[in-house]
Amino acid sequence: MEPQYPAHWEADVVLGDGGTAHLRPIRPEDADLLRAFYSRLSDQSIYFRFFGPRPRLSDREVTWFTTVDYVNRVALIATLGTEMVAVVRYDRVGDHEAEVAFLVEDAHQGRGVASVLMEHLRAAARERGITTFVADVLPSNSRMTAFFRQAGYTAQSRFADGVVRMTLDLASTETSREVTMAREHRAEARSIERLLTPSSVVVIGAGREAGGIGQTVLRNLLGADFNGPVYPVHREVRAVAGVRAYKSVSAIDGDVDLAVVAVPADGVLDVVEDCARKGVKGLVVVSSGFGETGPEGRERQDELVRIARAYGLRVVGPNCLGIANTDPAVRLNATLAARLPGRGRVGFFSQSGALGTALLQRVAQRGMGISTFVSAGNRADVSGNDLLQYWEEDPATDVILLYLESLGNPRKFARLARRTSRTKPIVVVKSGGMTQGVPVGHAAPKLRLPDSALTALFEQAGVIRVDDLTQLFDVAQLLAYQPLPAGRRVGVVSNSDALALLAVDACLAAGLEPCPAANLGARAGAADYRRALGELCGEVDALVAIYMPPVPGNAAEVAAELVRTATESGKPLLATFEGRLGVPPELRVPQETRGGDPAKGSVPSYPAPEEAVRALAHVVRYACGRDRPPAAPPVLEGIDTAGARALVAEAIESGDAGEMDATELLARYGVDVWPAVAVASPDEGVAAAEKLGWPVVVRSAGPEVVHRTGAVRLGLSDADDVRRAYEELAAVLGPDVTLAVQRMAPQPAVTVVVRAVDDRDFGSVVSFGLGGVTARLLGDEAYRLAPLTAQDAADLVRSVRAAPLLFGGHGYPPVAVPALADLLLRVGRLADELPGVTRLDLEPVLVSADGVHVLGARAAVRPPTTPRPDHGPRRLR
Repeated sequence: MEPQYPAHWEADVVLGDGGTAHLRPIRPEDADLLRAFYSRLSDQSIYFRFFGPRPRLSDREVTWFTTVDYVNRVALIATLGTEMVAVVRYDRVGDHEAEVAFLVEDAHQGRGVASVLMEHLRAAARERGITTFVADVLPSNSRMTAFFRQAGYTAQSRFADGVVRMTLDLASTETSREVTMAREHRAEARSIERLLTPSSVVVIGAGREAGGIGQTVLRNLLGADFNGPVYPVHREVRAVAGVRAYKSVSAIDGDVDLAVVAVPADGVLDVVEDCARKGVKGLVVVSSGFGETGPEGRERQDELVRIARAYGLRVVGPNCLGIANTDPAVRLNATLAARLPGRGRVGFFSQSGALGTALLQRVAQRGMGISTFVSAGNRADVSGNDLLQYWEEDPATDVILLYLESLGNPRKFARLARRTSRTKPIVVVKSGGMTQGVPVGHAAPKLRLPDSALTALFEQAGVIRVDDLTQLFDVAQLLAYQPLPAGRRVGVVSNSDALALLAVDACLAAGLEPCPAANLGARAGAADYRRALGELCGEVDALVAIYMPPVPGNAAEVAAELVRTATESGKPLLATFEGRLGVPPELRVPQETRGGDPAKGSVPSYPAPEEAVRALAHVVRYACGRDRPPAAPPVLEGIDTAGARALVAEAIESGDAGEMDATELLARYGVDVWPAVAVASPDEGVAAAEKLGWPVVVRSAGPEVVHRTGAVRLGLSDADDVRRAYEELAAVLGPDVTLAVQRMAPQPAVTVVVRAVDDRDFGSVVSFGLGGVTARLLGDEAYRLAPLTAQDAADLVRSVRAAPLLFGGHGYPPVAVPALADLLLRVGRLADELPGVTRLDLEPVLVSADGVHVLGARAAVRPPTTPRPDHGPRRLR
């Protein structure tokens, strides 16, 4: 039987120049691939690899190189289409040491192939117990020595026998992680840049029939005056819309960067292969009939992505609206929308193709502009995460809007959003069908964690999450036109008592701090607004101006005053101006000011003051959160990660995968679980109480201790109390129930529940809530991704609605909140470091003024099957 390798050793990856490749372990049947690869190498590449000339590989060498055991000898290859373009291998030379060697085809050197292969080989080696790589490099091979030094791992070198021996410690370091993330960022950003800035576009399926999808895209490209050649492809006609047509992509004379595919679904795969042969760099598949139609369509969609990535192409769609770039140097409208909004500084991603046209119309109606737009449709390849990588560095984009129906890799989204949101606000509208995975209607798995967990993920990442499309654009226009507020103080200036009161009430409800409203009266003019706004500017962080005159009159003069205040004060100003929506021409800054950008300083208007305040509240929360300095998980004392991993491995290897007592596991992380003695009779209960010390409790030994009323008896101080409690519980819970005796925790105390779950998509998630039936019924639980920072732990405690009970509210004495936060940090650390622990329940946990007392804990374990999302080497998922 041939040796096997783990399935996750295969991966599609993005290279440094934005192209893609497929990585996989080498197999014996790759002999001809290896020979062809070797024949294309230069003499210098061969010399650097083998330290001498070697015109060809012998059959024996080919067999040796392609036959490995995937344990002591591993080789990974990179393929493009049907060709092998690189290989990296290790051969074990000691218990924990292996010799490593690379070979990259000359035509593909400098594309980042070696660096991503190194990441995957390192991960495979670590799985096989190898901790160190050694490599012998010729002194003249400066490129390879620089590669090893720049990998980010601890590297040492020495010169002996005419070669430089490089030694790499494979343990992750902060530098190695930063190097990996930086390479990922550059590669994925570049891949999107190639899509959005093509030099030429082909439309495949552009026919003469009016209203056809292909012809519509073609006419929109021509109508936008795309700054490059546009090629229609049609097998039967000579021209479409007056432009010469070609029978196939490969028949086109010039180079083609981007292909828009609008042929029936069953013909798309042939088109992709034709594009690959032509050297097309990216695809926009507007055709439907894929994952949205069921299993057969899903298989067709997977094959589309497999072929495209194998040949180095990224795919937008299928079943999408298209992509657009309003840059005057590009002028790309490869969408089904006849008209685009003007040039602006908002990047817009919509997962829905059908909704995309309506969304673009709303943007235009408000007078907002966009920098770039991508509709991902089924999101088979290009996703919102890719766009975040691009927009983070795009100088033309200041605000990012996302309409999402799903999160393919929420953990990666959180990481990218946390970084991007520190410089550029991200606004996300939730869909009613939001899940992890694929959209509802696209064979979506059921959401395992509640929607509140997703909200917590957004909050933790610094993302502004809104409830609907109206709020999305309300918030966006404020961010696009006005600066961020420095605090929560709001000044309201109005010519209507009633509207001013509504604005103040809305501020209070949203957690803002309104100053007394300045009511100017119905006949207020520009001078009145100038005076009132000027008086408030020094006292507030943001201004809300309401102008709703009973009789039209001096609107232009008032508008000019609002614009002047906005441009001179440096503080955000938003308005309810005659009930209008967007940015009326009167409230827009002239283009010749503000560096030629008409958006900056323009005053956004909302139909009602409550809508204006609601948008402002979202922005204030974002601004306050962004001011927090980035933090790392704190150093915790008393952590024995290796010992905890051994316990989990022992439980899995012994066949005890499933539920287990977590007492020993938690002890490795500095968490003490109070002992509980299982008893089978009243006399055993008394004996256990004598041993543990009085007073005691008698409770169910199972999880029903907190899920069933009457499953515990508290404050038992003598033998008679214990016997009576035992008999009562046996009668209530049934004769087969197992009871336990435990010391009585200090009172008064608040019961809380701490959990951690290893979600397939989110990764490790820590949750916190108060105990009791009421809290469970209300869903009063807070969530954060592990590992936790000190701020995350503090936010968890304060995020539940019943948090005042922990801080001395409603007559309860305050409890030891710092000790509770420490417990959450330790649970988060455990959850992050032990992927074999799929669920951890600390229940019940009592928090008193003296500290935290964990009275029960259970864990579920299983062998980790594949790397967690966003863990391990770079890959396209």
